[in-house]
Amino acid sequence: MSGYKIPVSVLVVIHTVDGRALLLERADAPGYWQSVTGSQDAGESLMQTAIREVREETGFDATRFELAPWGVENRYAIYERWRHRYAPGVTHNTEHVFGLLLPDALTPRLAPGEHLQHRWLPWREAADACFSPSNAAAIRQLPARLGLASG
Repeated sequence: MSGYKIPVSVLVVIHTVDGRALLLERADAPGYWQSVTGSQDAGESLMQTAIREVREETGFDATRFELAPWGVENRYAIYERWRHRYAPGVTHNTEHVFGLLLPDALTPRLAPGEHLQHRWLPWREAADACFSPSNAAAIRQLPARLGLASG
């Protein structure tokens, strides 16, 4: 095993039926807020990656809730500050978006060293708080996916 990350990841928008989204503040980049995200491990399906990342980052068992692939794939340049985690010459990542519907704004058990704090925000505020454009775009899909008024 090379020790490098695979440039394929999942983004899991954890949300409630009324459109609130869970955001986590990165420990390695204070002020950077995001949904659950993480790279695929060798041999994992994307669904397995999503379940593992949700468990590692929040303590939630995604198999107990409604976890669904959204059929959205984003390809983007890996931020320079994190490029060292990938094999030399790897500059882009392909991200697959999932949604995880929770019954309420449950309190996560944050991964020590990975996230500093969490917050539940209405979808519009959550999207505006994300540092990642693809994460913000995914959260902005919540009204349509949930049948909520977006105005």
